[in-house]
Amino acid sequence: MTTQQSILFALLFAVFGMLIWGRIRYDVVAFSALIAGVILGVVPEEHAFDGFGHHATIIIALVLIISRALSKSGAIELVARHLIDSGRSLFSHIAIMSAVAAGLSAIMKNVAALALLMPMDIQTAQKAKRSPALTLMPLSFASILGGMITLIGTPPNIIIASYRAEALGQPYHMFDFAPVGLVTAAAGIAFIALIGWRLIPASRTRYSGEQDGFDVNNYIAELRVPEDSRIIGKKVAELDDEVEEAGATIMGLVRRGEYLPGRARRAEIRKGDILVIEADAKAIDELVGALQLEYIGTEKHEGLTREELSLAEVVIPEDARAVGRSEHSLRLHYRRGVALLGISRQGKFIRERVRKIVIEPGDVLLLLGPKEQLDDTINWLGALPLKQRDLQVIQRNKAWIATGIFAAAIIAASFGILGLPIALGLASIGMILLKIIPLRELYDSVEWPVIVLIASMIPLGTALETTGGTALIADQIIRYSADYGPVAVLTFLMIVTMSLSDV
Repeated sequence: MTTQQSILFALLFAVFGMLIWGRIRYDVVAFSALIAGVILGVVPEEHAFDGFGHHATIIIALVLIISRALSKSGAIELVARHLIDSGRSLFSHIAIMSAVAAGLSAIMKNVAALALLMPMDIQTAQKAKRSPALTLMPLSFASILGGMITLIGTPPNIIIASYRAEALGQPYHMFDFAPVGLVTAAAGIAFIALIGWRLIPASRTRYSGEQDGFDVNNYIAELRVPEDSRIIGKKVAELDDEVEEAGATIMGLVRRGEYLPGRARRAEIRKGDILVIEADAKAIDELVGALQLEYIGTEKHEGLTREELSLAEVVIPEDARAVGRSEHSLRLHYRRGVALLGISRQGKFIRERVRKIVIEPGDVLLLLGPKEQLDDTINWLGALPLKQRDLQVIQRNKAWIATGIFAAAIIAASFGILGLPIALGLASIGMILLKIIPLRELYDSVEWPVIVLIASMIPLGTALETTGGTALIADQIIRYSADYGPVAVLTFLMIVTMSLSDV
């Protein structure tokens, strides 16, 4: 073993040791190892940052951006809304959700797929009165399995394809992983749905009926019926099933500025009517998509374009400027460019129009507006923002556009018309230009610690190869397993790889 090989092995063992220790974040550990490699002379200084321009690193960053865009466009919600039903058996629910998670993970990062599906899964569990623990773990496993199906499904596939291109001159293509990946994913999902969930400890699967986080009563909110809404001509009572499925209740109907008598159960919905909804923040936005409604206030101010909108929940303290005043008197929309969507008041039924409700201490307001203006308005009101709950305004009118752009990129890469990084780059540019993903969220979409980790380890891996370290490892593996055949060698490599992946 040469001196350079010894230094590299020592660095890699130090990296694994630090990762197991877990006190220092993985990206800092990897980058520190890279810098140490340069100082110790095992990584050439001129190639120290080649990993940041490596195809694998670029592809992973672009996939993360596209994943955020698909989420913002409502494309994923569109699929999930038609597949999730709290009335299904646990087996059916796990099987369907696992299949959806695996399918999404094949085209986007599994963490992003989980982030999209977990709220829906938890909501379904609450409606079915069962513990989310029964389904969240299977969902996680399924998302990992789905990543094996395509080239972009998981970072290891991307890295392996890039290495194969460098070593053999021919990379793996988009669906080269599918024959093995599909079979593995299908077998894994079958096990999860039939047996796996039964192995979860019973202590974790009891339904308590409690929800984590800040307990906010449902908001009273108003949603307008636009001229292209599919519910025009229907009676209010006909919407009950869809509204209840979203965890909401229709409290009344406003027409020409006045409440219709009672809860207007038999009233036929017309263009311009306003539905008064009782629901939480996420259910309100879900109804906007499911019933083709629109937020009141977004149409009157040119600054409130959908791609720039954010939702915020704030609580009103006793000394806030807003106490004793209504949205109508505060004129939030015209003065601040922010719309008041709903008000939550502990234990009290609200019958007034939202904009005329006099705000009291302890009220929780649901606000809509551009991020910068929201922050300014919250300070101006003297309100206190609640803990971030991943609320976002989904641009459902762009779901098919986003899906089409992504599909075109996949087709172009699959048939060799464009290289995968270029195809994904064009897709990202298209989604940015069409404002499917706002510029202010562009860089937030990328998990930079993951990028730094991969970009830092690539030069170390290259150095290990150029110094003969990889050949040394291969020789040792063959030496101790040659008598057992290729299956034993492959099994040993898989065990080592899985063990290191746990770190």
